[in-house]
Amino acid sequence: MSTPNHVNSPALAGQRVAVMGGSSGIGEATAAAFAADGAEVVITGRDRQRLDAAASRIGGKTSAYRLDAADRTAVDAFFAQSGPVDHLVLALSGAKGGGPFAALDLADLAAGFDGKFWPHLRVLQAALPRLRTDGSVTLVTAASARAAMPGTAGLAAINGALEAMVPPLAVELAPLRVNAVSPGVVDTPWWDAAPAEQRKAVFEGLAAASPVGRIGRPEDIARAIHLLATNTFVTGVVLDVTGGANLATGR
Repeated sequence: MSTPNHVNSPALAGQRVAVMGGSSGIGEATAAAFAADGAEVVITGRDRQRLDAAASRIGGKTSAYRLDAADRTAVDAFFAQSGPVDHLVLALSGAKGGGPFAALDLADLAAGFDGKFWPHLRVLQAALPRLRTDGSVTLVTAASARAAMPGTAGLAAINGALEAMVPPLAVELAPLRVNAVSPGVVDTPWWDAAPAEQRKAVFEGLAAASPVGRIGRPEDIARAIHLLATNTFVTGVVLDVTGGANLATGR
């Protein structure tokens, strides 16, 4: 008996995925997950060398496009030439906005919104005409949105604002599906600004307090993003991927 040709075909063969912020960390791992599933993937970022290196590591049908998501003209130009997009992943991260509230520099908080909140909205608006009608959008937020951790009020404001938009966008933009993944602490270059010993101590302390006994890896978040993008019966969801760190343990 002959086997149909499509049986062994990758699930996303023939589909196009744009990963905004795909040159490292969660974005790169997500692009790799889609590429491994047969998708044509384009990653964007501001650093050409990092983009090219990431595209080389990812392999498959992966291309890189240098883009500053803060520049609406550049974002419009990207989507004007990109062709149709089946799945859009917004993995744009900002490093500003943290710290004790009493001493929080509101200019830093505004810069945090400029680095993450506004780019997410700017890119999504520009992408809408190119997105497949019943495709998907997945935002990458952060567990700080609902974690109630001292020193994260500013980060909670940025990520909470994005998460609050997911349900109404899912209804307004339907049948396009809109979801978000809300990661806990993940070992990515986002932490590189902290001294190595300090970072190690933070990671070990958080791992010890986590039900799964470790902090996250980019691949953990990538698998969740891939799930939300490809499950056509899920929309309007903010999925916590925290290793249980957000659970009330009674400790």
